[in-house]
Amino acid sequence: MAKVAFLGLGVMGYPMAGHLAAAGHEVTVYNRTAAKAEAWAKEHGSTAAATPREAAAGAEFVMACVGNDDDLRSVCLGDTGAFGGMGAGAIFVDHTTVSAKVTRELNAAAADLGLSFIDAPISGGQAGAENGVLSVMCGGDQAAYDKAEPVIGSYARICRRIGDSGAGQMTKMCNQIAIAGLVQGLSEALHFAEKAGLDGRAVVEVISQGAAGSWQMANRHETMLDDHFDHGFAVDWMRKDLGICLDAAEETGASLPVTALVDQFYKDVQKLGGGRWDTSSLFKRLKAFE
Repeated sequence: MAKVAFLGLGVMGYPMAGHLAAAGHEVTVYNRTAAKAEAWAKEHGSTAAATPREAAAGAEFVMACVGNDDDLRSVCLGDTGAFGGMGAGAIFVDHTTVSAKVTRELNAAAADLGLSFIDAPISGGQAGAENGVLSVMCGGDQAAYDKAEPVIGSYARICRRIGDSGAGQMTKMCNQIAIAGLVQGLSEALHFAEKAGLDGRAVVEVISQGAAGSWQMANRHETMLDDHFDHGFAVDWMRKDLGICLDAAEETGASLPVTALVDQFYKDVQKLGGGRWDTSSLFKRLKAFE
């Protein structure tokens, strides 16, 4: 078993850290809101630290799941950052969805200190984190990845190294691009069924068994039809991710016309006050603008 630090105890990080503790790892946690870290430590009979640097002291692995590029820099760098507390040979595993640019920046900073940095964004939502069945897509040094993979396995259904530093984040962008189009398509199908006077649930029962079937259809169609949109990844976070996708597309020369359009649809949802609604709220947007 390993000595592990976990930085960031949001809806994903809190249960992920719990799986590490349940697997027998020695876990120290840090959270910007200290009370949450203290509550986690009390629940799991473990330790909370006041700063990322204190949490990382002596850790073989430091996992992070925070909000955005700036949040990640703040927990890694500076006087209280985790890099300052990590010993040579320790491995930083970042589960945050951030830009490949900041990933490569921090990978270089870690290497200068004799540390390894693995970008390891996740997919599977809150339920995946709670059930320990996340999909983890990684970039970074092969040897460091090989050491980290068994620890990541505490909360992963699948974990794969895709390539060098930044490859994990670019793979996560592929994930978000695919989801954006799927949710819009599902929303339009349900909206069309409703306007045509069809029973949406009966429609999905049939079409989900054919080529139209998807995770989104299986897990979100009922809550969409019931006008419930508090079941997962928030629109505000999706727009952050789609912004990263579109910026990366500019850099790589990729064409993402559907992604750009759906990003604007999510902007409409925010204007409706739905920034904290889950991403299936594209259906609510269609109803609002009919």
